[in-house]
Amino acid sequence: MFHLALHFVMPAIVAGLFFRQRWQMAYLVMMATMLVDLDHLLAAPIYDASRCSIGFHPLHEPWFIVLYAVLCFVPKTRLMGVGLMIHMVLDSIDCQVTNSIWIN
Repeated sequence: MFHLALHFVMPAIVAGLFFRQRWQMAYLVMMATMLVDLDHLLAAPIYDASRCSIGFHPLHEPWFIVLYAVLCFVPKTRLMGVGLMIHMVLDSIDCQVTNSIWIN
């Protein structure tokens, strides 16, 4: 539950600190990037508390994470990239905490 809460809290903190002039739009865009978790619907079972998302779900693969990092450096896609990287970092930390691994 704490992990899920961080997916809402961390984008809010980043939006407030780094995108102060347009924090509401920044927060909404970063929250929209949480739709990356729709790839969990392709797994059976859809939810498994002991499963590491990184390296298992299609949009959580390392080469996509590299693409998400690149998006952070392009002004027009920066908010999407930051939101996706927050998500991937939080998921990676969750993998470490629950399974003692960083990637599946």
